[in-house]
Amino acid sequence: MSENVRAEPLSAERAWWLRAALVLQAPTQVFRALRDESPDDEDARVEPLVLIGLLAGIGAVLGTSAAGGLLDDPGGGMLVVAAWAIFAGALYGGVAVLGGGLLLRWAERRLGGRGSWRRARHVFGFALAPLALGLVVLWPLRLALYGEDVFRRGGADSGATGARVLDALWGSCGLWFLVLLVVGVRAVNGWSWMRSLAACALAAAVPVAIVVLASL
Repeated sequence: MSENVRAEPLSAERAWWLRAALVLQAPTQVFRALRDESPDDEDARVEPLVLIGLLAGIGAVLGTSAAGGLLDDPGGGMLVVAAWAIFAGALYGGVAVLGGGLLLRWAERRLGGRGSWRRARHVFGFALAPLALGLVVLWPLRLALYGEDVFRRGGADSGATGARVLDALWGSCGLWFLVLLVVGVRAVNGWSWMRSLAACALAAAVPVAIVVLASL
């Protein structure tokens, strides 16, 4: 006689690790799962969110002008670059998720949303997945093509066509992040596209205003 084998249900932790990857393919379903604000489910999201935030933060700091000159000092080396990227990326990613979540919650409340700051942080964090993907895919390609020159001013990557293509692809990851953020706000709140877009624009208006005022 054949026996029916029942698959064991996924634990909450495993389910959220899977969703961390699926957010790039089926974002609406993943963000809708964030409506579950039970303590166990929220705790299960922490590790995937930390990893996404760290990878996105490292990718962001590696793309700065400061990273482009890390090896100009003869005493530097790739170990110094790696240590700097991990430290600065963790700091940058953590601040981005906390600050972005706070601004997103504030904007949602202005438009009638009732979600918590924790949920807004999680929406923002999972939306960063394209930037994490960009680090894993694009930076190995850049290093394979240009090596340590990536971290030297005027290196082989300076003005190179390949570097420009990689920069454009990295920029597309940033746009992908913005799209996922709007999708996430819409999914967790059950809003229209216009209302969700307005919330994200309102959240972004604050840091943009600060940057503009600081530059005056």
